Amino acid sequence: MKPNALVTVLLLAAANLCSHAMPATSQGAGGTAVQGEVLEVKDVEGYTYLRLKTKDGETWAAVATAPVKKGSTVSIANPMVMRNFESKSLKKTFDVIVFGSIADANTKPGAAPMSATAPHGGVAAAAAAVVKVAKATGPEARTVAEVVDGKAALKGKPVLVRGQVVKVSNGILGKNWVHLQDGSGSAAKGSNDILVTTKDKVAVGDVVNAKGVVKTDVDLGSGYTYAVMIEDASLQAR
Repeated sequence: MKPNALVTVLLLAAANLCSHAMPATSQGAGGTAVQGEVLEVKDVEGYTYLRLKTKDGETWAAVATAPVKKGSTVSIANPMVMRNFESKSLKKTFDVIVFGSIADANTKPGAAPMSATAPHGGVAAAAAAVVKVAKATGPEARTVAEVVDGKAALKGKPVLVRGQVVKVSNGILGKNWVHLQDGSGSAAKGSNDILVTTKDKVAVGDVVNAKGVVKTDVDLGSGYTYAVMIEDASLQAR
């Protein structure tokens, strides 16, 4: 998959909200939370749009439907910035809008957000703890760490990874985006987690076998890259 296609998949919102224009991002998910006073609230089916007054000026944000009141202070966790985004529901094009999830305004930087609802209509959440998952069997079987550390040799090849689902975003342009961990690798080195794209549905905490093709050095632009991921995988609960 080409980088521009990956940007589209990761950052476009649900189909009933999206235009056909390619959005540009200024940072990937997981950046510093955007905090501000709510100046305006617009609710549409499945989503809440907020006009915020932040320390850097006014901006619009969009989250899954939430009971937010004008005058309150909110913090948007895991922000993704989109430009020239058209909301068909509101019949409005936003020059800049932040997609994320409502978090506690007092949440410390780097802490997990209170809300686990993603702005795409999917779910993004972290499992409380990852247990050690036994490696899959067969000639294509690899641990998460083996895929990450061996990405150069595995590029373009099929692999089979058994892991626990720690994060999932469903229904983004016909795909689900799943993070797997199996207890192998190092969090400090980033070798303990692998991103998998699939059409199969799973839930956080599920242990699955994921079979797909390894892609490497995926550049999403704006300095946001994936060293390795597994594309178009089939997932089977174990």
